[in-house]
Amino acid sequence: MAKKKHVARKKTSNIIQLPSDATYFFDKAVQSLNRFQYDKALKYFRRAVELEPDNPVNHCNLAGVLAEMGRYEESNQLLKEIVERIDPSMTECYYYMANNYAYMEQYEAAEEALVRYLEHDPDGYYLEEAEEMIEFLGYELQRAPKLTSIRCREGQFEHDRARMLLEEGKFAEAVRILEKLVKQSPNFVAARNNLALAYYYMGMFDKSLAAVEEVLRIDPGNLHALCNLAVFYQHVGKRRKLKRLLGVLRKMEPMYHEHVFKLATTMGVLGEHETAYRLFRRLLKMPESGFDPCAHHYAAVAAYHLGRYAEAERLWKTAEKLDPGSDIPRHYLGLLKEAKQGRPAPISYHYHLPYDEQFRMIESFADGIPDHLKRDPLVRSSFFWALRHGDAQTKLQVIQVFGMIADDEVEEALRQFLLDPKEDEYLKKVALFVLRSMRAKEPIYIHLHGKRTAVRSLPFSPHLPVWNEKWQLVMETALKTMEKRYDLVQQHDLETLWVEYLTRVYPDVPKITKVEGWAAALEYLTAKMHRRAISYQEVAVRYGISAATVCKNVKAIDDVCGLKQKMETVFLKWKSSE
Repeated sequence: MAKKKHVARKKTSNIIQLPSDATYFFDKAVQSLNRFQYDKALKYFRRAVELEPDNPVNHCNLAGVLAEMGRYEESNQLLKEIVERIDPSMTECYYYMANNYAYMEQYEAAEEALVRYLEHDPDGYYLEEAEEMIEFLGYELQRAPKLTSIRCREGQFEHDRARMLLEEGKFAEAVRILEKLVKQSPNFVAARNNLALAYYYMGMFDKSLAAVEEVLRIDPGNLHALCNLAVFYQHVGKRRKLKRLLGVLRKMEPMYHEHVFKLATTMGVLGEHETAYRLFRRLLKMPESGFDPCAHHYAAVAAYHLGRYAEAERLWKTAEKLDPGSDIPRHYLGLLKEAKQGRPAPISYHYHLPYDEQFRMIESFADGIPDHLKRDPLVRSSFFWALRHGDAQTKLQVIQVFGMIADDEVEEALRQFLLDPKEDEYLKKVALFVLRSMRAKEPIYIHLHGKRTAVRSLPFSPHLPVWNEKWQLVMETALKTMEKRYDLVQQHDLETLWVEYLTRVYPDVPKITKVEGWAAALEYLTAKMHRRAISYQEVAVRYGISAATVCKNVKAIDDVCGLKQKMETVFLKWKSSE
C-alpha cells in the first residue's frame, strides 16, 4: 500500500499545475485577441470574470470582445451590469454602449447613452469621440441632437474650432484658441492634448512636452497623452524616459478602434515595428479602417521594416486603390521595388511624401502650389517642422515654398524665424526677402549681427539712408521678368546685389535713365553668380534694349561689387549646404 502511495505521489509530481487566477486567463485572452482568435479570447475573458466577478475591468474587456465579434446586444448587457451593479463610476461604459447602439442602427438609444455619458463625465476621456458621434447621429436622425445644451457648455465651440484649424494645418491660430481654453478650463483634457499636438506640429518641443505632462498630471492613464509623450521623448532624445514609457505601452491592449489606431501608429513611429504590425492587422479588420488609405499605409510601412515585402506591396496597392489621386502609395511602391533589389531605405510612417519629393512636386507646378496642398495639414506640419529642425538646405527650400503659400500662418512662422539668434543670417535675409515679397506690414524685426533690429519693408541696408523710387522700379522690373525662371534665393541675391551696389556708390549714384538697362544687368550678373548660361544678347532681347547697354551697366556694377568674389561666396554657400 505504501508502495502504491509512493508511485501515486511520483505521478502527481509530474503533473503541471495550471494557474487558476484571473491574470493568467486575462493574458491568454489578450494573446488570442492578437491572433484574431475571438472565440478563444471570449472563453478566457469569461473565465477571468468568473474568477473575479467584482472586477469591472474584466467585465469591460469581455464586453469589448463581444463588440468586436458583432455581438452588440450581449456587449451592452454586460456594460449595463457594470454601471448598475459593479462600478457606477465607470461612466465610459455609456460611451461604449452608444457605439454598440450606433452599429445596430439604434440611433435614438445611442444618443441617450451619449447624453448619460456627458452628463456623468462632461470632460471625459472620450469627449472628442463623443462629439464626433453627436454629429453622426444628427445626420442619421435628421434633426438637431438632444445634446445641444451640453455641447454649448463653455469652451466647446472654441474647442471644435481649434480642432478644425488643426485639420486645416493652421497651427498657430489653433494654439491661440487652445491656450485660452486651457487657461479658462484647466481640466479640459481634450483641449490640452490638442494643444500639445499643435505645439508639436509647429516644432515647439519644449512646449509640447509641458502640455502633455500636464494632461498626465490630471489623467495619469490617458492613452493619447502617453502615446504623444513617447513620441515627444523620442524626438528630444530622452532615451531613458522613453524606455520606461515603452515598457508601459507594450503592456497595453486597447479594445476600441481609436485606441488601437493611436497605439499602433505610436509604436510604429517609435520603431516597435512588430507590435505596430500586430496592432495594424487588428485595426484593418475593424470596419472603421477597412477603407482608410492611411491605415493601409501604416501597416505597409510596418511590414516593410520587418522585411515582409509581399505583404507591404499588397497593402500599398490597396492604399493606391483607396486614394487614387495621391502620389504617396506610388512613391512607396517605388521604394519597395528598390528594396527588393537589395537597396532598402528607411521610410517614415507619416502619410506624406519625403521633403525632397514634396519640393520636387511643388517645383513642377507652373501656376503655383494648388490650394489643396496649401491646406493639407500633413504637408504644412512637415514644412513647419523642417523650418525649425531641418538642415540649412532644407530650411532654404521651406522658405521658398512659404513664399508660394504666403498666408498669415506662414508670415508668423517667418517672423519668428527672423528673431531666432541661432539661425543662419543668410537664411534670415532670404526669409526677410520673402516677407517683403508677401507685402508684410511693418515693423519687421530681425535678429542680425547679434542684436534685434526693426527693418522696413523696403530693401534692407543699414548704411543707405534713402531709397529712391527709380531704384525700387529697377529691382521690381528685374524681379518681375525673372519671376518664373529664377527661384526665390536667386531673386534674393539680385536684391542684395542691387542694394550693395547702391550702398557702395552712395551718394554718387548714377542717374537712372533707362530702368530696363539696369534691370537687365542685374539679371545677367545674378545668372552668372549661380552658374547659369546667359549672354548679353539674350538678356537684351528680353528687356527690349541693346546688348551694349547691358554690357555697360554690368561693368559698372561689377567694378563696384566684385563679381568674382561674390560668385565664390555664393558657390561656397551652396557647397556647405549640400
